[in-house]
Amino acid sequence: MTMKFYCVGGAIRDELLGLPVKDRDWVVVGGTPEALVERGFRPVGKDFPVFLHPQTREEYALARTERKAGRGYRGFTVHYAPDVSLEDDLCRRDLTINAIARDEQGSLIDPHGGLRDLNARVLRHVSDAFCEDPVRILRVARFAARFTEFTVAPQTAELMRRMVADGEVDHLVPERVWQELAKGLMEARPSRMFEVLRDCAALERILPELNRLWGVSQSAVDHPEVDAGVHAMMVIDLAAREQAALAVRFAALTHDLGKGESVHTPTGGGPDTRLFEGHEERSQQLVEALCTRLRIPGEVRDIARLTAREHGLIHKAVQLPAAALVQLLERLDALRRPARLELVLAACSADWRGRLGMSGRDYPPSARLTLAQQAARSVDAGSLAAIGGHPDEIRARIHQHRVAAVSAALGD
Repeated sequence: MTMKFYCVGGAIRDELLGLPVKDRDWVVVGGTPEALVERGFRPVGKDFPVFLHPQTREEYALARTERKAGRGYRGFTVHYAPDVSLEDDLCRRDLTINAIARDEQGSLIDPHGGLRDLNARVLRHVSDAFCEDPVRILRVARFAARFTEFTVAPQTAELMRRMVADGEVDHLVPERVWQELAKGLMEARPSRMFEVLRDCAALERILPELNRLWGVSQSAVDHPEVDAGVHAMMVIDLAAREQAALAVRFAALTHDLGKGESVHTPTGGGPDTRLFEGHEERSQQLVEALCTRLRIPGEVRDIARLTAREHGLIHKAVQLPAAALVQLLERLDALRRPARLELVLAACSADWRGRLGMSGRDYPPSARLTLAQQAARSVDAGSLAAIGGHPDEIRARIHQHRVAAVSAALGD
């Protein structure tokens, strides 16, 4: 049997959409592992045969089918053989727009109407086999954040809701959840990912801390958009427009988680007098628990927990005296790790400006805290420590010199 090679999936989709193609994936029909190795391909697949082309280093996978054999995205048995057709392989793919192939002569093979859905800007599942892999819910949500003009087909949305009701998402592996969420956070409009996840009730199962924010009213004076969930989405989309780093986007998403649990309305007060006592501390606790549960990388976790804990005080930095500013910088560890301040300030700025009518405003705390950081870091802590004394005395001496430097720099 002659081996045939087909370019498939995202490369074809993006090419047809006029987008840059980053990686090309290929399917091999009529081949065997031995035949590919003989041609110089290098095997790299763990769960099924995937090979790297000897020159291009692009991935080539043998055509395969999958059969559900358990819960979660790992619950599959994979079958590959020379008699597995291209159509068999395309049937197992998630969305029609990802199930288009191009042969070596340049002709398109589109058995599931992917071209139609590309033109109509629709995200549609290929078959009911979609419901066998809960990761596909996250992928659809992520594609909604990337392709902002696309909508989820009603039948696909209903299938996703059924999957959630059947408990499929409860079997997702934490690392895979974070992998998909991280990709979605880096797309053009991350809010659309959470919109799709809310619509199918998956957000409540995957990120219950975030889901609780919707329906929580805030003071219309500080938050014209009122709803805490709406605010969170405005903040994350603003961070995306500014092309913020992943750590900033995640911090922007999670900075107010505590508001879902710490609402208090004073006697006789209405929604505009509602308080969120201790929400920063509770937000930090929820961020830490969430990061542990999804095994989120430490550098992302640190920026998120610091933002959650300190964003209220950072917003008031223009009113803080030098001593309070130095204490804040020391709590952020921004004197030893200066890059931290830039990331936390970016998240806080997104929070401040991610409100109705405020996206175009400046964020004054950034300039004041950056200047304070530069002044405090100009103090030669090593020379001051060399004077000697009890460790507490040394720390106090360094702190006092930093306060004096910051006060002089700010003209306070």
